[in-house]
Formats: sequence, C-alpha cells, structure tokens
Amino acid sequence: MTGNGYDLVVIGAGSAAREAAARAREHGASVALVERGLWGGSCPNVACAPTKAYVAAAELLHDIGRLARTMGIEVGAADADLARVKARKDALKRTQERWLEGLHEQGIAAYSGEASLLDARTIAVGGTTLAAERILIATGSRTAVPPIPGLADVDWLDHRSILDLDVLPESLLVLGGGPVGLELGQAFSRFGSKVTVADVAERITVRSDADASAELAAALEDEGIELVLGAAVDSVARTGDGVLARIGGREIRAARLFLAAGRVPNVEPLGLDRVGVETTRGGIVVDDRMRTSVEGIWAAGDVTGLAQLSPLADFTGRLAAEDMFGVAQPADFSLIPTAVFTDPELAGVGLTEAEARDRGLDIETVSYPLGIVQRAFYIDATRGLFKIVYERSSRRVVGIHVVSRSAGDVVQGYTLALKHGVTVDEIAAVHNAFPTFGEGLKYAAQRALPVAALAR
Repeated sequence: MTGNGYDLVVIGAGSAAREAAARAREHGASVALVERGLWGGSCPNVACAPTKAYVAAAELLHDIGRLARTMGIEVGAADADLARVKARKDALKRTQERWLEGLHEQGIAAYSGEASLLDARTIAVGGTTLAAERILIATGSRTAVPPIPGLADVDWLDHRSILDLDVLPESLLVLGGGPVGLELGQAFSRFGSKVTVADVAERITVRSDADASAELAAALEDEGIELVLGAAVDSVARTGDGVLARIGGREIRAARLFLAAGRVPNVEPLGLDRVGVETTRGGIVVDDRMRTSVEGIWAAGDVTGLAQLSPLADFTGRLAAEDMFGVAQPADFSLIPTAVFTDPELAGVGLTEAEARDRGLDIETVSYPLGIVQRAFYIDATRGLFKIVYERSSRRVVGIHVVSRSAGDVVQGYTLALKHGVTVDEIAAVHNAFPTFGEGLKYAAQRALPVAALAR
C-alpha cells in the first residue's frame, strides 16, 4: 500500500510488536508501528533490562559483604549509592531517538499517539487515519492496581517509578510475592532498605513448584526479608513518615509502598468492542496462530494474557507475522522455561508436582540439595534444590525445578530434552562439566535409580 495505507499496522512497539514488524519486512510487507508511550516497549526501557541492572548490583554488593573476607579479600564495607546505581541503569538503556532511528533503518514507519480501531481495517492515531490489510495488537500490559481502601491517597511505587528513586527508602512494603516484587524487594533489601513482602497467597511465586517456592522463601528470610503470606491487605493510609498498612490483623509501617501484585492488559482505548474482538479479563483471546476473533486482526505479547515473558512476546509476534503470510505452524506453549532472578534464582520447565497430580499422572519426584553440590561450596551457598518430576512407569520427566545461582541457565537447556521425552534414567547417566551448578540435576536423577543400578 502507499500513503497512509500499509500491509501491516502494529499497535505497540514492544518485543512482540518489533519482532512481528521485522519479520513482516522480511516478507516484503510495508509496515507501520503506532506507539503511545515508550518506543521499544516495557522490557528494555522500564522492566526486564533495568530491573536486572539493579539485581546484578545488589548481588555484587551482597557477595562483597558476605564472602570477600571469607575468601581472603579485604575491601572494606560496601554500600549502595542508589543515585549511581540508577545512573548506570539509565546509561544502559537505548534512547528513544535511537529506537526510532532503528525502525526507520528497517523501513518501518512510526506514528506516535493513542490508537483506536475504527473498523477491522482502519486505525485512527490522533488526527491521522491509517488503512491496514492486516492489524497486530501488541499493546502490552501495566501494573494492576488492587481495590485497596486508601490506596488512592498513597504515593505508591510500581516497577517503573521504583527505578527512578535517587534516595534509598529506609523501609519498603512490597505488595506481591511474584517475580517483580521478589527481585526488586531483594535488591532493595541488599541495598539497605528494611523489606517486607506481603501476598494474599499462602506462598511466594505461587505458580512455581511448592518445594522450590519454599526453598526460595527460606533463602529470603535468611537475609532478613519478612514474608507476610496468606493475608489480604485490608487498607493502607498515608502517614507523616510513610505508609501504614493493615494486613491480616497486623499493622505494618513502611517509608514506601511498592505495588507488584500482577499486570492487566492495555486494551481500553483500542475500541475492540466496536469491531468485535473477543476479550477476557486476562486479555485478547487468540488461537494457536495468534489470530483474534476478527479476520485480519492478530494479537501478541502480554496483551493476550499468555505468560508475560519477553521471549514469549518475541515468539508470538514472530508467529503472528508468519501466519499473516501463510507460513506459520501452530504454537506449542506446553514447555516454557521460567525464571525468577532472585539470589538464588528459581527456575522451572514443565509441570510442577501439583500440576502433574492434578492431571492424573502417576508420578514420583526426586530432589537434591544445593548445599552439597561442589560448586556451592565456593560461595557458601546452602539454600537451594534440584527437583525432578517424572512418570512412574515410563520414567519420562515431566518437570524440572531448580533453586540455585544460574538456575535459569540450568533449566532452559532441558526444555528440548523434555520435548523429546527424556527419562530420569537418561539424566542420571549424562556427563556434566565439573564443578558446575547444573550437575545437581544429575545427582537428583541418580536418586531415582534402583539401588542395584547404583551399585554397578
């Protein structure tokens, strides 16, 4: 198409949007991106990359304080200068101008403003109207704001604003025991804040395997992070020196309140009802090729309500573009590795023990503690585990769960193995580099072998 007409118009400019646009360009399509906020999207600007810069700084600070003298290294006391940590985080980000230059270099048109669907082929952006043969909605998600009495009167933080602080809060109350709350909660604890994490769920990282969740909880509590679980937040109120929260009959005071209790899809301004795009509370409904209920409109990334992971957003954006040009295969979302980048990390792939039992599988589990893996000795790591969930009769592994440093790296290598039906016996017989954290899975698998096999 020419003028304000395009083969594909993508609403959003995050991971899914950019991947789809680039793939469409490879097919020779004319493409436009529409973005109302940050070019590049959430992950590189305010979420994944900036958060991990804080996590890395906090881990280094922690290791200097806990391990340096033990290892024979004299460095003196280590303190966090939050303003400098923030400055380094900001320096690692690509500028908005550079994001736009990159799009223009790929031949992708860029429009700034709020997008609204006039019909299934027409999009309004400010005073401009764009015609599209195909539309991809990749508008992402935002912080969920729970209906807590008094919250509107509190100057709360989210994953964006907490990374703009120049002065470390004396104390921090984190509402939400998921990845975002735990990663930044632990980072700020290591920087020097007194941190409390509260969640209505009975345990942290509620979608993780229960044993892995418990091991991570113990590691966090060892560091002095208070966990308040299984209790709803009754109210919050602003006080002269911070925030007062009433949680499960307790009063908890903190200098700042950090909301990390989930995400909601960005769909409201799009006019989806006007064109008949089906949605649920979780987001836009899509099939295994990312097609919505309206022909010619696809959706990808966080806005679909699938797992809110940057690599998955990339994948779904690419899948949608491939489907638009007739070359896509149905997606398989059954084996998506996940990681919580705390220290130790918590990572998993496949089914948890509870999920496997809920599906009626006849399973067994084996575990091996991190504390007796040789690599762990060098950093005095005691909290952690390697757990395997496998079918009793076939011995096929259906889930792997690791709590350890580098757990994400350990787990993702097994995604392909699970896809191809690896057995616990095969993992027990594999050769590992030594000393590594990953060999803990082999030792766990060997615990599943019959005694006679171990004796040979």
